[in-house]
Amino acid sequence: MQQKILVTGGAGFIGSTLVESLLKEKCKVTVVDNFDSFYSKKIKEKNIAKFIQHPDINFIEADIQSHGLYENLLSEIDVDVIVHLAAKAGVRPSIADPLSYQNVNVRGTQNLLEFARKRKIGQFVFASSSSVYGINDNTPWSEDDYVLKPISPYASTKVSGELLGHVYSHLFGIRFLALRFFTVYGPRQRPDLAIHKFASAILAGEPITMFGDGSTKRDYTYIDDIVNGINGAINYKETMYEVVNLGNSQMVSLSEMINVLEQVFGKSAIINNAEEQAGDVPITFADTAKAKRLFNYEAKTDFPDGILKFKNWILEKNNDLTC
Repeated sequence: MQQKILVTGGAGFIGSTLVESLLKEKCKVTVVDNFDSFYSKKIKEKNIAKFIQHPDINFIEADIQSHGLYENLLSEIDVDVIVHLAAKAGVRPSIADPLSYQNVNVRGTQNLLEFARKRKIGQFVFASSSSVYGINDNTPWSEDDYVLKPISPYASTKVSGELLGHVYSHLFGIRFLALRFFTVYGPRQRPDLAIHKFASAILAGEPITMFGDGSTKRDYTYIDDIVNGINGAINYKETMYEVVNLGNSQMVSLSEMINVLEQVFGKSAIINNAEEQAGDVPITFADTAKAKRLFNYEAKTDFPDGILKFKNWILEKNNDLTC
């Protein structure tokens, strides 16, 4: 039987890559995206250009906060699984505008959970974030560590989403899987994120800003590995509520990340140093044993190989822009 999947945020980096994967698996996909102005609509339109005319896709341009979305636009659509990726993104912007993050990320998630409850949709996959761990010296970070210490409004909204999911799972029998993504990168990555921003600057011979002394470390996870983890959650049919890390279980320092970019792109970076920014955590590091146990998840792309694939994409993208 053909699975019917609703993907919110399906024109974004992770969402469009997931949708493309689902269509290859012969799923019927409904995409909801409002083309939020956080970055260019043209980028998102390019993300979905290859498959927007596919016979098994239904694209709806709408805001997840809109009640009309559920009462009208989605009223006639059959859904087996919701994959909720739509959110206001970014740690630093959330500090400047916390209320809009609360409205979109928490109220928007609540609206979707209400839709699931009313339509009796039994499976809900939620994009959480490694940022929920905050400042946590107990590495690698495990889902069993229940003392979360988020240090940004964005992170707090992801904690709220996980807890809302527990409520709806407990009260209404919705299987809720919260996936904590660890620093996702690869083709279609948002232009504001460090790897994309630094690579673009290196190619253009422009300076990059390195916040802190370069010792902060991230668990960079390649997009294809994340999509495999999401697909595992879509097909998971055991327990009713789980929080699961999706990471690479390897740490790369900021200095190392810049060095790899220099090596892969064959150009030296011009570095401007600046103080560390509020809301940034010193380290992220995923324990992925639970993902392995539940979804047979395994991150297969090491960092240099992932950056090489990203390089091929960004060079192709830049060539398209100059044609």
